[in-house]
Amino acid sequence: WVAHDETPGAMRAAETYLAVAIIGGMVMLMGLFLLWHELGTLTISELYAAAAACPNKGVIWAASICILFGFGAKAGMFPLHIWLPKAHPVAPAPASAVLSGVITKAGVLAVLRVIYYLVGADVLRGTWVQKGFMTLTLITVFMGSMLAYRETLLKKRLAYSTVSQVSYVLFGLAC
Repeated sequence: WVAHDETPGAMRAAETYLAVAIIGGMVMLMGLFLLWHELGTLTISELYAAAAACPNKGVIWAASICILFGFGAKAGMFPLHIWLPKAHPVAPAPASAVLSGVITKAGVLAVLRVIYYLVGADVLRGTWVQKGFMTLTLITVFMGSMLAYRETLLKKRLAYSTVSQVSYVLFGLAC
């Protein structure tokens, strides 16, 4: 049974999640199209060598940013985390567990694969990209922790905690 006043909140949460997921997916698809056009392959094992041999690095960086944007939306990275605190409170408990435990971690795994198999960890080490990524993850860790600390609704607290914990993982990967 759902009370009448809870239905609009659930619809807004669903609309927010769908908007972030669809926009993130479309941007990611645009990045994949750029890679396919520039490199001629999307096979993970061939991407690093093909990207290293590509003379047009600007397109590779643009494709990488598009793909990271799409997977970052799925992982709940700042500022694309807005769907998590809205979706958790209105979702049933099993769906909240899937949101926290599976969907966001799949986004983290995809971010990891893009960084290591497309750009390469040695390219990022010590650059402004690594420092910016680390700064963004630290901001998200503290923001998620502080918002979770002050939240009284348990499911919303879980959502903010998920944002914070995902950022701990991303910070570790950035290091």
